[in-house]
Amino acid sequence: MKITELAKELNISTESIQQFIQDFDLDLSDTLDTNLNVKPNFEKFLRENIKFFQKYEADLATEKSSSQIAKEIKEPIEKVEEIIKNQQPNLFENGAYQSSVSSFGIHHQLGGDYQFVYNYFGDKIKLAQRNFIGYRDLYFHIVKMLNPIIDETQTKDWGIEKPSGIILYGPKGSGKIFWSKKIAEIINYDFQEIKKSHLTNSNNDFETLLLNVMNKEGKQVLFLENFDEIAQQRTVNEANSSQYEKVKNTILSNIHHFVNEDLLMIGSVDSLQNMDSEILSPARFDIKIPVFPPNKSERAEMILRYLTLNLEDDAVLMQILDFNKANHKPFWQPMADKMKLFSNTMLIDFTQSLKKRLRNHYLKVKTPQFKITTKMLELSYIECASKLNDTYLVSIQQFIRQVSANDYDVFAQRIEAMKREFDFYTIKEKPAKKIGFETEDK
Repeated sequence: MKITELAKELNISTESIQQFIQDFDLDLSDTLDTNLNVKPNFEKFLRENIKFFQKYEADLATEKSSSQIAKEIKEPIEKVEEIIKNQQPNLFENGAYQSSVSSFGIHHQLGGDYQFVYNYFGDKIKLAQRNFIGYRDLYFHIVKMLNPIIDETQTKDWGIEKPSGIILYGPKGSGKIFWSKKIAEIINYDFQEIKKSHLTNSNNDFETLLLNVMNKEGKQVLFLENFDEIAQQRTVNEANSSQYEKVKNTILSNIHHFVNEDLLMIGSVDSLQNMDSEILSPARFDIKIPVFPPNKSERAEMILRYLTLNLEDDAVLMQILDFNKANHKPFWQPMADKMKLFSNTMLIDFTQSLKKRLRNHYLKVKTPQFKITTKMLELSYIECASKLNDTYLVSIQQFIRQVSANDYDVFAQRIEAMKREFDFYTIKEKPAKKIGFETEDK
């Protein structure tokens, strides 16, 4: 059953279900599938605990102050305020909170007993078998942006048009192509990537390809990487000599047909800077979705996932991880804490480097029962950290500014965490030494 159908049947809002999943840190793999169907155990929980959930939803929609929340959950107001600052720093100064601030969610973080929630989910799906890890906030934001496609009544009853183009923006290696494919899965469209060669050979080549896609039966997502090269603002001289300018004009000439042809174009950019305003105008690429580097919790889960991906339970690497109790997330949390602002690709590089070191040591000792040493971890860390250079950090700084301007209310907690991690790399200037001689007062 679709999440919207179940919400309607139970007379609760879809938004409150999504917020509940985030407040109680539930894995999407335990609650929803890619097509937004509710998993059986989660449906069972909602049906059997509907009175509790109605209280949760009512609390979510109620305006309340820190002191009222503290009194309700019987916790010190200082602890309540600290959590609200971390979750919704943009709301803290208002004094009263509504929607997105849940008394139940705060109580849960402060150690409230909600084991009855987790009793419905049984064995956890292994990290290596999950469709994706974390990013619940980004996932539900994307679903919201795609609602006009998912729910056709939005166009029929409200005149909310389907998007023709979406721009995914974020630092290199953050997973923009992954999320493009995920968008195609969510809306049940076929995914097709346009290679760079189709953009640089000749305009006719790209135009022919685009027309063929538009005339093709079925629903299509068309993904263009390096879209910033196409969409940037150019001077007259640059425009006349640019092959990408011709590609851009071809897209703008045809984009008004995309919705009727069941075509959604997704452009991937590292930055929104210097983009042509025509590209971003309404009914074109007017939806901009940020793609973040993983936070520290997601980093730990990703390390474990990439280490165990495609491994059988009796694989030698699994035996090594098991001997070190490294087949659980807590083992990797210290390393994840150290990997501030690391991209997805940097984490993959780390796991590949570590796998090689573990294999080489195994061949020497001929037993999987050996310790994963700090030196092994450090050498692999140094190897993948080489990509975290000044250019990358500048792109992170630029991304923080852009996502703060566009979607701070949606991603306040993630943005503030990124700011703290960026500050770690900021060089503090020493105070300038005074010129002249020091004198003593007589």
